[in-house]
Amino acid sequence: MAPAWRRASAWVRRASLRQRLALLLLPALLGVTAVGLQTTRADAVAAADSAYDRSLLGALRSIDANISVASGGLSVELPYTMFEFFELTASGQVHFRVATSDGLVELGSADLPPPPRNPRLDAPVFYDATYFGAPIRVAALRRELERPPAGSPGRTVLIQVGESTRSREAFTTRFVRAAALRDGVLLLVLFGATALALAAALRPLTRLAREVQTRRSDDLTRIEVETLPADLRPLVAAVNRHMGDTQSLLAQQRRFLDDASHQLRTHLTTLQMQIDYARRAPQADSVGDTLAAMGAEIGRITRSTQQLLALGRSDTVALAWVEIDLSELLRGLAIELLPRARERHIDLGIQAAAARTTAWGDAVLVREALANLVANAIAYTPPHGVVTLYAAR
Repeated sequence: MAPAWRRASAWVRRASLRQRLALLLLPALLGVTAVGLQTTRADAVAAADSAYDRSLLGALRSIDANISVASGGLSVELPYTMFEFFELTASGQVHFRVATSDGLVELGSADLPPPPRNPRLDAPVFYDATYFGAPIRVAALRRELERPPAGSPGRTVLIQVGESTRSREAFTTRFVRAAALRDGVLLLVLFGATALALAAALRPLTRLAREVQTRRSDDLTRIEVETLPADLRPLVAAVNRHMGDTQSLLAQQRRFLDDASHQLRTHLTTLQMQIDYARRAPQADSVGDTLAAMGAEIGRITRSTQQLLALGRSDTVALAWVEIDLSELLRGLAIELLPRARERHIDLGIQAAAARTTAWGDAVLVREALANLVANAIAYTPPHGVVTLYAAR
Protein backbone atom coordinates (compact mmCIF):
# COMPACT_ATOMS: atom_id res chain seq x y z
CA MET A 1 0.00 0.00 0.00
CA ALA A 2 2.76 2.42 0.94
CA PRO A 3 4.73 2.02 -2.35
CA ALA A 4 1.54 2.56 -4.35
CA TRP A 5 0.79 5.70 -2.36
CA ARG A 6 4.34 6.96 -2.87
CA ARG A 7 4.10 6.30 -6.61
CA ALA A 8 0.80 8.18 -6.79
CA SER A 9 2.26 11.07 -4.80
CA ALA A 10 5.31 11.19 -7.08
CA TRP A 11 3.07 11.20 -10.16
CA VAL A 12 1.04 14.11 -8.76
CA ARG A 13 4.23 16.08 -8.11
CA ARG A 14 5.42 15.48 -11.69
CA ALA A 15 2.00 16.09 -13.26
CA SER A 16 1.34 19.17 -15.36
CA LEU A 17 -1.05 21.91 -14.29
CA ARG A 18 -3.67 20.59 -16.70
CA GLN A 19 -3.40 17.11 -15.20
CA ARG A 20 -3.57 18.45 -11.65
CA LEU A 21 -6.62 20.59 -12.38
CA ALA A 22 -8.29 17.67 -14.15
CA LEU A 23 -7.49 15.45 -11.16
CA LEU A 24 -9.14 17.99 -8.86
CA LEU A 25 -12.13 18.84 -11.05
CA LEU A 26 -13.04 15.37 -12.32
CA PRO A 27 -13.90 13.83 -8.91
CA ALA A 28 -15.75 17.01 -7.93
CA LEU A 29 -17.88 16.97 -11.10
CA LEU A 30 -18.54 13.25 -10.78
CA GLY A 31 -19.51 13.68 -7.14
CA VAL A 32 -21.87 16.55 -7.93
CA THR A 33 -23.42 14.49 -10.75
CA ALA A 34 -23.85 11.46 -8.46
CA VAL A 35 -25.49 13.60 -5.77
CA GLY A 36 -27.72 15.17 -8.42
CA LEU A 37 -28.80 11.76 -9.71
CA GLN A 38 -29.52 10.56 -6.20
CA THR A 39 -31.59 13.67 -5.52
CA THR A 40 -33.38 13.24 -8.85
CA ARG A 41 -34.22 9.63 -8.01
CA ALA A 42 -35.57 10.64 -4.61
CA ASP A 43 -37.67 13.36 -6.24
CA ALA A 44 -38.92 10.90 -8.88
CA VAL A 45 -39.91 8.37 -6.22
CA ALA A 46 -41.69 11.09 -4.25
CA ALA A 47 -43.50 12.34 -7.38
CA ALA A 48 -44.52 8.81 -8.40
CA ASP A 49 -45.73 8.00 -4.90
CA SER A 50 -47.71 11.23 -4.78
CA ALA A 51 -49.41 10.61 -8.15
CA TYR A 52 -50.09 6.90 -7.67
CA ASP A 53 -51.12 7.37 -4.04
CA ARG A 54 -53.82 9.81 -5.13
CA SER A 55 -55.34 7.16 -7.42
CA LEU A 56 -54.92 4.59 -4.64
CA LEU A 57 -56.70 6.94 -2.26
CA GLY A 58 -59.52 7.32 -4.82
CA ALA A 59 -60.04 3.57 -4.89
CA LEU A 60 -59.96 3.52 -1.09
CA ARG A 61 -62.62 6.25 -0.89
CA SER A 62 -64.77 4.44 -3.46
CA ILE A 63 -64.77 1.25 -1.35
CA ASP A 64 -65.43 3.30 1.78
CA ALA A 65 -68.46 4.94 0.13
CA ASN A 66 -69.90 1.52 -0.73
CA ILE A 67 -69.67 -0.03 2.77
CA SER A 68 -73.04 -0.63 4.38
CA VAL A 69 -74.44 -2.20 7.58
CA ALA A 70 -78.08 -1.56 6.70
CA SER A 71 -78.81 -5.26 6.28
CA GLY A 72 -77.43 -6.03 9.72
CA GLY A 73 -74.20 -7.43 8.46
CA LEU A 74 -71.18 -5.83 6.80
CA SER A 75 -71.54 -5.50 3.02
CA VAL A 76 -69.45 -3.85 0.31
CA GLU A 77 -70.51 -3.08 -3.24
CA LEU A 78 -67.23 -3.04 -5.15
CA PRO A 79 -66.71 -0.49 -7.96
CA TYR A 80 -65.53 -3.04 -10.54
CA THR A 81 -65.26 -0.49 -13.35
CA MET A 82 -62.89 1.59 -11.27
CA PHE A 83 -60.94 -1.51 -10.23
CA GLU A 84 -60.46 -2.51 -13.88
CA PHE A 85 -59.16 0.93 -14.76
CA PHE A 86 -57.04 0.95 -11.64
CA GLU A 87 -55.49 -2.40 -12.52
CA LEU A 88 -54.58 -1.06 -15.96
CA THR A 89 -52.79 1.97 -14.50
CA ALA A 90 -51.14 -0.14 -11.80
CA SER A 91 -49.94 -2.76 -14.32
CA GLY A 92 -50.99 -5.53 -11.96
CA GLN A 93 -53.66 -6.94 -9.73
CA VAL A 94 -55.41 -4.76 -7.14
CA HIS A 95 -56.11 -6.23 -3.70
CA PHE A 96 -58.57 -5.00 -1.09
CA ARG A 97 -59.59 -5.92 2.45
CA VAL A 98 -62.39 -4.68 4.68
CA ALA A 99 -62.43 -5.91 8.30
CA THR A 100 -63.88 -4.87 11.60
CA SER A 101 -61.55 -3.89 14.40
CA ASP A 102 -61.98 -7.22 16.17
CA GLY A 103 -61.39 -9.20 12.96
CA LEU A 104 -64.58 -11.22 13.30
CA VAL A 105 -66.03 -9.82 10.07
CA GLU A 106 -63.68 -9.64 7.11
CA LEU A 107 -64.09 -9.22 3.34
CA GLY A 108 -61.55 -9.42 0.48
CA SER A 109 -57.90 -10.58 0.80
CA ALA A 110 -57.66 -11.69 4.39
CA ASP A 111 -53.85 -12.04 4.30
CA LEU A 112 -53.21 -8.50 3.08
CA PRO A 113 -50.43 -7.09 5.35
CA PRO A 114 -51.81 -4.77 8.05
CA PRO A 115 -50.47 -1.25 8.65
CA PRO A 116 -47.28 -1.05 10.76
CA ARG A 117 -49.22 1.10 13.28
CA ASN A 118 -52.91 1.30 14.02
CA PRO A 119 -54.05 4.32 11.94
CA ARG A 120 -56.05 7.15 13.47
CA LEU A 121 -59.70 7.49 12.65
CA ASP A 122 -60.50 9.02 9.24
CA ALA A 123 -56.77 9.57 8.51
CA PRO A 124 -55.59 7.53 5.49
CA VAL A 125 -52.07 6.08 5.69
CA PHE A 126 -49.81 4.68 2.97
CA TYR A 127 -47.11 2.06 3.45
CA ASP A 128 -45.00 -0.44 1.51
CA ALA A 129 -45.37 -4.15 2.08
CA THR A 130 -44.73 -7.54 0.45
CA TYR A 131 -47.62 -9.72 -0.70
CA PHE A 132 -46.85 -13.23 -1.96
CA GLY A 133 -43.21 -12.24 -2.53
CA ALA A 134 -44.04 -9.17 -4.62
CA PRO A 135 -43.70 -5.55 -3.45
CA ILE A 136 -46.99 -3.65 -3.12
CA ARG A 137 -48.14 -0.22 -2.04
CA VAL A 138 -51.07 -0.19 0.39
CA ALA A 139 -53.50 2.54 1.43
CA ALA A 140 -55.41 2.04 4.70
CA LEU A 141 -58.27 3.93 6.35
CA ARG A 142 -59.97 3.29 9.70
CA ARG A 143 -63.40 4.79 10.40
CA GLU A 144 -66.38 4.25 12.65
CA LEU A 145 -69.51 2.39 11.56
CA GLU A 146 -73.06 3.55 12.26
CA ARG A 147 -73.60 0.41 14.29
CA PRO A 148 -71.75 -2.86 14.83
CA PRO A 149 -72.45 -5.51 12.22
CA ALA A 150 -74.16 -8.72 13.19
CA GLY A 151 -71.81 -11.16 14.84
CA SER A 152 -69.21 -8.55 15.87
CA PRO A 153 -69.08 -5.96 18.64
CA GLY A 154 -66.55 -3.86 16.68
CA ARG A 155 -67.65 -0.28 15.89
CA THR A 156 -64.70 0.54 13.57
CA VAL A 157 -63.75 -0.86 10.21
CA LEU A 158 -60.30 -1.00 8.52
CA ILE A 159 -60.29 -0.56 4.76
CA GLN A 160 -57.16 -1.52 2.78
CA VAL A 161 -56.39 -1.27 -0.93
CA GLY A 162 -53.08 -2.49 -2.34
CA GLU A 163 -51.51 -2.38 -5.78
CA SER A 164 -48.31 -3.60 -7.39
CA THR A 165 -45.39 -1.13 -7.48
CA ARG A 166 -44.29 -2.16 -10.98
CA SER A 167 -45.86 0.89 -12.64
CA ARG A 168 -44.34 3.42 -10.30
CA GLU A 169 -40.97 1.62 -10.39
CA ALA A 170 -41.03 1.67 -14.19
CA PHE A 171 -41.91 5.38 -14.12
CA THR A 172 -39.09 6.10 -11.68
CA THR A 173 -36.60 4.08 -13.75
CA ARG A 174 -37.51 5.94 -16.96
CA PHE A 175 -37.29 9.26 -15.19
CA VAL A 176 -33.88 8.49 -13.63
CA ARG A 177 -32.51 7.16 -16.94
CA ALA A 178 -33.58 10.33 -18.71
CA ALA A 179 -31.99 12.41 -15.93
CA ALA A 180 -28.78 10.33 -16.09
CA LEU A 181 -28.60 10.82 -19.87
CA ARG A 182 -29.16 14.53 -19.46
CA ASP A 183 -26.54 14.80 -16.68
CA GLY A 184 -24.09 12.70 -18.72
CA VAL A 185 -24.41 15.05 -21.69
CA LEU A 186 -24.09 18.02 -19.36
CA LEU A 187 -21.01 16.46 -17.75
CA LEU A 188 -19.37 15.98 -21.17
CA VAL A 189 -20.17 19.59 -22.04
CA LEU A 190 -18.66 20.69 -18.72
CA PHE A 191 -15.53 18.62 -19.40
CA GLY A 192 -15.16 20.19 -22.83
CA ALA A 193 -15.78 23.69 -21.51
CA THR A 194 -13.32 23.09 -18.65
CA ALA A 195 -10.66 21.87 -21.10
CA LEU A 196 -11.16 24.95 -23.27
CA ALA A 197 -11.10 27.21 -20.21
CA LEU A 198 -7.88 25.58 -18.98
CA ALA A 199 -6.26 25.98 -22.38
CA ALA A 200 -7.24 29.65 -22.46
CA ALA A 201 -6.16 30.25 -18.86
CA LEU A 202 -2.77 28.53 -19.32
CA ARG A 203 -2.02 30.14 -22.68
CA PRO A 204 -0.05 33.04 -21.06
CA LEU A 205 2.07 30.49 -19.20
CA THR A 206 2.72 28.58 -22.43
CA ARG A 207 3.61 31.81 -24.21
CA LEU A 208 5.96 32.76 -21.36
CA ALA A 209 7.68 29.35 -21.53
CA ARG A 210 8.11 29.66 -25.30
CA GLU A 211 9.55 33.18 -24.91
CA VAL A 212 12.10 32.02 -22.32
CA GLN A 213 13.05 28.95 -24.40
CA THR A 214 13.76 31.04 -27.50
CA ARG A 215 16.13 33.39 -25.64
CA ARG A 216 19.87 33.21 -26.04
CA SER A 217 21.82 31.78 -23.15
CA ASP A 218 23.41 35.19 -22.43
CA ASP A 219 20.14 37.14 -22.64
CA LEU A 220 19.34 38.23 -19.09
CA THR A 221 17.01 41.14 -19.89
CA ARG A 222 13.92 41.35 -17.72
CA ILE A 223 10.64 39.74 -18.75
CA GLU A 224 7.71 42.08 -19.24
CA VAL A 225 5.07 41.52 -16.55
CA GLU A 226 2.48 44.08 -17.63
CA THR A 227 0.84 41.72 -20.15
CA LEU A 228 0.82 38.71 -17.81
CA PRO A 229 -2.04 37.59 -15.52
CA ALA A 230 -1.85 38.71 -11.91
CA ASP A 231 -1.17 35.13 -10.72
CA LEU A 232 2.01 34.90 -12.81
CA ARG A 233 3.42 38.33 -11.97
CA PRO A 234 4.99 37.40 -8.59
CA LEU A 235 6.78 34.44 -10.22
CA VAL A 236 8.05 36.52 -13.15
CA ALA A 237 9.05 39.35 -10.80
CA ALA A 238 11.10 36.85 -8.75
CA VAL A 239 12.73 35.56 -11.96
CA ASN A 240 13.53 39.13 -12.99
CA ARG A 241 15.14 39.82 -9.62
CA HIS A 242 17.17 36.64 -9.93
CA MET A 243 18.33 37.60 -13.44
CA GLY A 244 19.21 41.07 -12.16
CA ASP A 245 21.32 39.52 -9.39
CA THR A 246 22.95 37.25 -11.98
CA GLN A 247 23.73 40.26 -14.17
CA SER A 248 25.32 42.04 -11.20
CA LEU A 249 27.35 38.94 -10.37
CA LEU A 250 28.55 38.58 -13.98
CA ALA A 251 29.47 42.27 -14.10
CA GLN A 252 31.36 41.86 -10.84
CA GLN A 253 33.16 38.83 -12.21
CA ARG A 254 34.10 40.75 -15.34
CA ARG A 255 35.49 43.59 -13.23
CA PHE A 256 37.37 41.08 -11.13
CA LEU A 257 38.90 39.48 -14.24
CA ASP A 258 39.80 42.92 -15.63
CA ASP A 259 41.47 43.92 -12.36
CA ALA A 260 43.23 40.57 -12.04
CA SER A 261 44.52 40.68 -15.62
CA HIS A 262 45.73 44.27 -15.17
CA GLN A 263 47.46 43.40 -11.90
CA LEU A 264 49.15 40.31 -13.30
CA ARG A 265 50.02 42.07 -16.55
CA THR A 266 51.87 44.78 -14.61
CA HIS A 267 53.96 42.22 -12.73
CA LEU A 268 54.68 40.20 -15.88
CA THR A 269 55.73 43.36 -17.75
CA THR A 270 58.11 44.20 -14.92
CA LEU A 271 59.54 40.68 -15.01
CA GLN A 272 60.01 40.89 -18.79
CA MET A 273 61.85 44.19 -18.45
CA GLN A 274 64.13 42.72 -15.77
CA ILE A 275 64.85 39.66 -17.91
CA ASP A 276 65.73 41.89 -20.88
CA TYR A 277 67.98 43.98 -18.68
CA ALA A 278 69.72 40.84 -17.36
CA ARG A 279 70.41 39.68 -20.92
CA ARG A 280 72.03 43.01 -21.79
CA ALA A 281 73.92 43.37 -18.50
CA PRO A 282 77.71 43.01 -19.11
CA GLN A 283 78.68 42.27 -15.50
CA ALA A 284 77.79 39.32 -13.27
CA ASP A 285 77.03 41.59 -10.32
CA SER A 286 74.33 43.35 -12.32
CA VAL A 287 72.83 39.97 -13.23
CA GLY A 288 72.73 38.99 -9.57
CA ASP A 289 70.94 42.24 -8.66
CA THR A 290 68.51 41.65 -11.48
CA LEU A 291 67.79 38.11 -10.31
CA ALA A 292 67.19 39.42 -6.77
CA ALA A 293 64.78 42.01 -8.13
CA MET A 294 63.08 39.29 -10.18
CA GLY A 295 62.71 37.14 -7.07
CA ALA A 296 61.13 40.04 -5.23
CA GLU A 297 58.78 40.65 -8.16
CA ILE A 298 57.83 36.95 -8.23
CA GLY A 299 57.06 37.23 -4.52
CA ARG A 300 54.81 40.20 -5.24
CA ILE A 301 53.14 38.22 -8.06
CA THR A 302 52.54 35.33 -5.66
CA ARG A 303 51.14 37.69 -3.08
CA SER A 304 48.86 39.40 -5.59
CA THR A 305 47.66 36.03 -6.87
CA GLN A 306 46.80 34.93 -3.34
CA GLN A 307 44.92 38.16 -2.74
CA LEU A 308 42.99 37.81 -6.00
CA LEU A 309 42.10 34.21 -5.19
CA ALA A 310 40.92 35.25 -1.74
CA LEU A 311 38.84 38.06 -3.26
CA GLY A 312 37.31 35.69 -5.80
CA ARG A 313 36.55 33.14 -3.11
CA SER A 314 34.83 35.76 -0.96
CA ASP A 315 32.43 36.55 -3.81
CA THR A 316 31.58 33.05 -4.97
CA VAL A 317 32.02 30.63 -2.05
CA ALA A 318 29.71 30.35 0.95
CA LEU A 319 31.36 31.53 4.17
CA ALA A 320 32.25 28.96 6.81
CA TRP A 321 31.56 30.72 10.11
CA VAL A 322 33.79 29.50 12.93
CA GLU A 323 35.16 30.92 16.16
CA ILE A 324 38.70 32.29 15.56
CA ASP A 325 41.39 32.79 18.20
CA LEU A 326 42.80 36.19 17.13
CA SER A 327 45.84 36.01 19.39
CA GLU A 328 46.88 32.67 17.91
CA LEU A 329 46.21 33.96 14.39
CA LEU A 330 48.36 37.06 14.88
CA ARG A 331 51.16 34.96 16.34
CA GLY A 332 51.19 32.75 13.23
CA LEU A 333 51.19 35.79 10.91
CA ALA A 334 54.05 37.35 12.81
CA ILE A 335 56.17 34.19 12.46
CA GLU A 336 55.29 33.92 8.74
CA LEU A 337 56.11 37.57 7.90
CA LEU A 338 59.12 37.96 10.23
CA PRO A 339 61.68 37.29 7.45
CA ARG A 340 60.19 40.05 5.30
CA ALA A 341 60.24 42.44 8.26
CA ARG A 342 63.92 41.67 8.91
CA GLU A 343 64.77 42.39 5.27
CA ARG A 344 63.38 45.91 5.72
CA HIS A 345 64.82 46.25 9.23
CA ILE A 346 61.34 46.46 10.75
CA ASP A 347 60.74 45.59 14.40
CA LEU A 348 57.73 43.23 14.09
CA GLY A 349 56.26 42.19 17.44
CA ILE A 350 53.10 41.10 19.25
CA GLN A 351 51.52 42.75 22.28
CA ALA A 352 49.91 40.03 24.38
CA ALA A 353 46.23 40.57 25.28
CA ALA A 354 45.06 40.41 28.87
CA ALA A 355 42.46 37.76 28.00
CA ARG A 356 41.77 35.37 25.18
CA THR A 357 40.30 37.31 22.25
CA THR A 358 38.06 35.56 19.73
CA ALA A 359 35.91 36.53 16.78
CA TRP A 360 33.44 34.81 14.46
CA GLY A 361 34.05 34.63 10.72
CA ASP A 362 35.57 32.67 7.83
CA ALA A 363 39.03 31.62 9.04
CA VAL A 364 40.67 31.76 5.59
CA LEU A 365 39.29 35.19 4.66
CA VAL A 366 40.05 36.71 8.07
CA ARG A 367 43.60 35.41 7.86
CA GLU A 368 44.02 36.86 4.34
CA ALA A 369 42.64 40.23 5.45
CA LEU A 370 44.98 40.43 8.45
CA ALA A 371 47.91 39.21 6.34
CA ASN A 372 47.25 42.06 3.89
CA LEU A 373 47.22 44.59 6.71
CA VAL A 374 50.47 43.31 8.21
CA ALA A 375 52.16 43.03 4.79
CA ASN A 376 51.15 46.62 3.93
CA ALA A 377 52.39 47.82 7.30
CA ILE A 378 55.76 46.17 6.67
CA ALA A 379 55.94 47.47 3.10
CA TYR A 380 55.10 51.11 3.87
CA THR A 381 56.75 51.55 7.27
CA PRO A 382 60.14 53.30 6.95
CA PRO A 383 63.22 51.17 7.67
CA HIS A 384 64.04 50.67 11.34
CA GLY A 385 60.35 51.31 12.16
CA VAL A 386 58.12 49.34 14.54
CA VAL A 387 55.03 47.26 13.67
CA THR A 388 53.08 45.83 16.63
CA LEU A 389 50.27 43.33 16.31
CA TYR A 390 47.54 43.55 18.97
CA ALA A 391 43.99 42.17 19.21
CA ALA A 392 41.36 43.46 21.64
CA ARG A 393 37.60 43.94 21.92
